[in-house]
Amino acid sequence: MASQSLYRKWRSQTFSDFVGQAEIVQTLKNALASGRLSHAYLFTGPRGTGKTTTARLLAKTLNCTNLKGGEPCNECEQCREITAGNSFNVIEIDAASNRGIDSIRELREKVMVRPSTGKYKIYILDEAHMLTTEAFNALLKTLEEPPEHAIFVMATTDVEKMPATVISRCQPFYFKRFTTLQIVKHLQFVAEQEQIEIERGAAELIARAAAGGMRDALSLLDQAIAYCGHT
Repeated sequence: MASQSLYRKWRSQTFSDFVGQAEIVQTLKNALASGRLSHAYLFTGPRGTGKTTTARLLAKTLNCTNLKGGEPCNECEQCREITAGNSFNVIEIDAASNRGIDSIRELREKVMVRPSTGKYKIYILDEAHMLTTEAFNALLKTLEEPPEHAIFVMATTDVEKMPATVISRCQPFYFKRFTTLQIVKHLQFVAEQEQIEIERGAAELIARAAAGGMRDALSLLDQAIAYCGHT
């Protein structure tokens, strides 16, 4: 049986254990606490900086039935399903593979259906800039008049390719690359939890090679473990 990658295994499950992006996390927590939510968010930044993870945390917090201090409990049915990636309320769409107008038309039809359980349906469009012009135009109509139960998160590494008409209807968040120190500390934490010995110098080499991407750093750690073993 294939082992789970470190990046997936150690994906943050609450805002409090999220590494970096402090301003974004605080802004979203404030919005969740006050109920002042946007119907559409734009998460933009380099790959591996937490855009999809943040979108899932947002979905989990919105649908959790037993919030603890404003954080998802990770114990209720909604939380467990989102963590496992099989929630009907979190729809992740790879816009690079589903970039045409037919895909967006199908989405527009489904988005009108209220969730059978939970309060919100969260649609995460990864690499949203890959949508065609026709698809963006079709999506724009939904963004202008979204149903109350639907929230869109458009994640992109190339916001310059997004139409201004779409951007203007989203609340933007700009994700920064992680610092070398942030990556080193997280690598050391993961290594400790996995009972792996890692020298600080090795962690720093991995962090620099990852160029600010936490996912890349954990993937490199996976490769190092495969080559060197746990010690």
